[in-house]
Amino acid sequence: MPNSANDEPQNLLAQLLELRVEHRDLDEALERLEETQAPHDELLLRRMKKRKLQLKDRIAIIERLLEPDELA
Repeated sequence: MPNSANDEPQNLLAQLLELRVEHRDLDEALERLEETQAPHDELLLRRMKKRKLQLKDRIAIIERLLEPDELA
């Protein structure tokens, strides 16, 4: 049973969609930045990669929350 309104399946699905869009956008931005990378962009590149990993982790958590219990 969900713990809060944020854990409701429809809210989790909405969050999942937003996170996937942000992850995809970051991926595209990283590709463009890496193609034209200048030395002063290294910090930005690292920050973007870190954010992308955080998004990936959060996406995985939400996907697990949305999976039906195997014993059910």
